[in-house]
Amino acid sequence: MLGRTRPAVPVDAVIVLGAALAGPGVPGPALIRRLHHGLAVFRRCEARHLVLSGGIVQSTPAEAVVMQTLARADGIADACIIVEDQSHNTFENGVYCGRLMRENGWRNVLIVTDGFHLPRALLVFRCLGLRVRGEGVPRPATMPRSRWTRHYAIEMLRLMRSAYLFSRGTHKPVLKAVWKN
Repeated sequence: MLGRTRPAVPVDAVIVLGAALAGPGVPGPALIRRLHHGLAVFRRCEARHLVLSGGIVQSTPAEAVVMQTLARADGIADACIIVEDQSHNTFENGVYCGRLMRENGWRNVLIVTDGFHLPRALLVFRCLGLRVRGEGVPRPATMPRSRWTRHYAIEMLRLMRSAYLFSRGTHKPVLKAVWKN
């Protein structure tokens, strides 16, 4: 066993959650770091599909379309890329990616997003009944710890709000309309 590395665990899909654009067609720093980390995970895990998730939130085109352009430039084959460009927030990421998971029968899916965002993203996907794992993008060396910690604090409040909304069942009408159970 000396000199051998453990083989990567293949997954059906790696889902990269989008982030704000810096301007029309210009990726913001969070989107860039999520995508770069997602591409590394995609390759390491020998995934079959790369789902890029994010719609038009602040400016055009959709976050997923910008990520698609960057992924292609990084050598990812079009046949592997699936663009989910309808979602506007983490809940909708879960709803629309969940529909893709159900339609394709994916059972082994890995979500990639910033480390501070990952707990809420996993909560949302799992509350929607989706079996997912996650990998958080670490804090960039150039970002002050105080800023990263502030992002974590904000996300914990959002996580509590999401948990409350799920406990109230507010997600059920949306799922019924989108997933067409």
